Amino acid sequence: MSKPAITLWSDANFFSPYVLSVYVALQEKGLPFTLKTVDLNSGEHLQPSWQGYALTRRVPVLEIDGFELSESSAITEFLEESFAPPQWERIYPHDVQKRARARQVQAWIRSDLMPIREERSTDVVFAGVKKGPLSEAGKASAEKLFATAGSLLSHGKQNLFGEWCIADCDLALMLNRLVLNGDEVPEALAEYATFQWQRASVQRFIALSAKRSC
Repeated sequence: MSKPAITLWSDANFFSPYVLSVYVALQEKGLPFTLKTVDLNSGEHLQPSWQGYALTRRVPVLEIDGFELSESSAITEFLEESFAPPQWERIYPHDVQKRARARQVQAWIRSDLMPIREERSTDVVFAGVKKGPLSEAGKASAEKLFATAGSLLSHGKQNLFGEWCIADCDLALMLNRLVLNGDEVPEALAEYATFQWQRASVQRFIALSAKRSC
């Protein structure tokens, strides 16, 4: 099977957690791709001349052989189905129930925990910025995150489902919003987030944001 022409559109700072998820998925699949950026700060994504304007006007956008797709979880599921195991590396669990649970985790992280996302923006994760104490809403959101993540990881393993999957990347990012700010995080969850952050595909993305911040 020949490898298609793939382009991934990112924010110019490489701060998007959703771009991270797709970038990691492409890296783990071993798919070569071209990385392009759009400047969200200047509103470039709101201009009709931008490739993703007709979609959701957000990043990431994946362009593959003339087909364009936005929304990170839709993209990672598309990549898993289009470049399926065993020929390509797996990024979702093989077991159907575990795969559904991984998608549940992804959807939850993208739709809930807004106080954490607002009070611990990803410049904490990718640029080392430090934020002040969490609000009461932020603390409540953190406790919800800890309870849910603790339940998912109660088996004591280093990955959610025994072997790494893309949901590990997404969950670790959410936890690292707190861990990397120096907030109090249960030890087991902090260790999980730190372990996931050392994955080579994640570190390659972090290097992009670090280079941009210099």
